[in-house]
Amino acid sequence: MDADALLTALADPARWRLVTLLAERPRPVGVLAQLAEARQPQTTKHLQHLERAGVVTSQRTGQRRIYALRSGPLRDLAAALTALAEAADQAGGPHETYDRYGRSLDTERRAAAEPGWADGRTFDFRRSLAASPDLVWRHLTEPSLLARWWTPDDLRVSELVFEARPGGRVVLQYRDIDDTDDTHDTDGAGDTDGSGRVAGHGEGVVVDVRPRELLAYRLSPQLPDGSAAFTAHVDIGLRPTGTGTDLDVRYRITGSTVDSADFIAGIEIGFGQSLDKLTDAVREP
Repeated sequence: MDADALLTALADPARWRLVTLLAERPRPVGVLAQLAEARQPQTTKHLQHLERAGVVTSQRTGQRRIYALRSGPLRDLAAALTALAEAADQAGGPHETYDRYGRSLDTERRAAAEPGWADGRTFDFRRSLAASPDLVWRHLTEPSLLARWWTPDDLRVSELVFEARPGGRVVLQYRDIDDTDDTHDTDGAGDTDGSGRVAGHGEGVVVDVRPRELLAYRLSPQLPDGSAAFTAHVDIGLRPTGTGTDLDVRYRITGSTVDSADFIAGIEIGFGQSLDKLTDAVREP
């Protein structure tokens, strides 16, 4: 089935009318023109278009040409559309996440009435990782490994600085995952192409470093004007287990601005997705 040709053929209202008439029974051109209230030459052209698309067939009987609908291509198209709909409705899939974010976005925008509206709010995350504390620690502190997981599913790291020492700099910049710009910097130089397609940028500082035990840092996502939307205080605790490492994360907000609602609405989903990517990244073979 040539889906493009079929969709183009069916998109015309006059041709769609002919298809609905042929769904009832095979009919000659003259009768179809009469029922469609159209001129016969134009009806013939529409039928020829539908026949080239494979959705109708015809045969001559005496002086008449009879057209009939071919159900196979329509069933194939229906199956393809159903598959698209099922993919969009997949439980836990991107569309469900999109709807969930939309609901959170609406709630947070209504709540963001004045500066400090979200101060003190906390988000707690926990993941059980099938990897040693040493390996997990490397993924938390080494920029080349951080870049593999430190964004939600639909974004990618484009600039990353993480100096794993008290007072060390933190810079995180990201773009849409489908952005074709191939710049990918984890050494602090940043993007130099000037394309302006940055989806988000944040800067902060490392607060506490206890190797394989605790990592704490502050990170402030920036608004389009370069000011801080809020400051996230992130504490990540590591605990060895018999099968790997338990990760306990507390994400606390201070300095929230009225314009920070869109950022805060995505924390639970976005940071959760990042930690899920970390879980996959450290899974030892």
